[in-house]
Amino acid sequence: MKLENKNILVVGLGVTGVATARFLINRGASVTVTDQKKEQETGSEEPLIRNPGIRMELGPHRIETFERADLIVVSPGVSHTILPIRRAKEQGIPVIGEIELASRFITEPIVAVTGTNGKTTTTTLLGKMLEDSGLKVFVGGNIGNPLIAYVDGEEKAEIVVIEVSSFQLDTIDTFRANVAVLLNITEDHMDRYPDLDAYTKSKTRIFKNQQYNDTAVLNGSDPVVRSLSRDILSRKVFFSSKEEKGVAISDESIISQENMSQLLADFKLPGKHNMENAAAASLAALAAGGTFEGVRTALRKFKGLPHRLEYIDTLKGIDFFDDSKATNVDSVAKALETFERPVVLIMGGRNKGSKFHTLRDLIDRHTKELIVIGEAKEDIKAELGDIKPVETATSMEDAVFKAYNAAKPGDIVLLSPACASFDMYNSYAQRGEDFCRAVAKQKIDDKTTA
Repeated sequence: MKLENKNILVVGLGVTGVATARFLINRGASVTVTDQKKEQETGSEEPLIRNPGIRMELGPHRIETFERADLIVVSPGVSHTILPIRRAKEQGIPVIGEIELASRFITEPIVAVTGTNGKTTTTTLLGKMLEDSGLKVFVGGNIGNPLIAYVDGEEKAEIVVIEVSSFQLDTIDTFRANVAVLLNITEDHMDRYPDLDAYTKSKTRIFKNQQYNDTAVLNGSDPVVRSLSRDILSRKVFFSSKEEKGVAISDESIISQENMSQLLADFKLPGKHNMENAAAASLAALAAGGTFEGVRTALRKFKGLPHRLEYIDTLKGIDFFDDSKATNVDSVAKALETFERPVVLIMGGRNKGSKFHTLRDLIDRHTKELIVIGEAKEDIKAELGDIKPVETATSMEDAVFKAYNAAKPGDIVLLSPACASFDMYNSYAQRGEDFCRAVAKQKIDDKTTA
């Protein structure tokens, strides 16, 4: 792909946009970056703003800038349906995402993971399986390390493992995954997609350019995933949840059912959803050239990731868990199903068009009280407030204090928001860290008053 002297517009000044702009400058392109931030709102992007080789447009997007571009590269956080992009498309200007751009410069095999929930856990575990199999691996994409940074770096891998979101898949064209994993599909990002069908179509684009000798790893227990599998051209491998611990697999040419059960017996993370993530990662790793021993070693060592049903502390017999990454109702459902003890649940944040009422049965069976915070607190109260007692909190510290006082020894206090974090925080991680700080403060307060 020839980039030299091309007039390229990068839309979005986040981590991906910064990495993309640097890559394009290094290849001789004429680069403009546009972002609706004001200059005083920029932080780590400051060195890029000061780069004399990059034209920067902060504030409202200018349609004329989009219409003058030879190519537009859209960051995942920017909707590809905004007016300036629609106008550029009408002019015949190509619009792609960073994943698409990067893939055109990659010759190594690509393993890609998508789904509504479990992407980061599965991608991380998959990378470790391949590393423990003796392969040199790049792990990145939507997981935090942009794929374009790999292309721009000096150190090369034998295999590339990436997490891809629906937003990134919306802007692919020729991107091809040699092994593609679809974990599950439930409603999410309904603030960006008109309905579940549109969201599903975005997810299934991961299989768009697969060939017959490629592999699709699919959740056979998910009815939506099952229904779309008939249109996939590549080799299909299914994993399906079983009532007892473990999963069933559809293709024993990759691994026997007995050996899969043996592998999963070494996996310690709780919950059926984590067992499915482990099975998906195992099948993908083996399909991509990993070894049985490498997969087994990674499963034994894996302790999980921060802010995903992460145990934090126990105060007076009450266990605190941080599940801040649960930004949709399906994630909260999986979290609640993991626990058999009563839960005081902290929910809230920025609503992504979620249907909180779908949690009614689980709230009734698993929780003793709800603590609601953030922009969505009134929405949550309206849909769930008649089931169990609900308290409104003004901050995370206030939410932890109220949850602690509502709980008894043996209970669980769970932060599982079912919402985005951007009303109060920069990320779900920052939200989870604030929860941990609040728990630590409560522990200090207990000692002070003892």
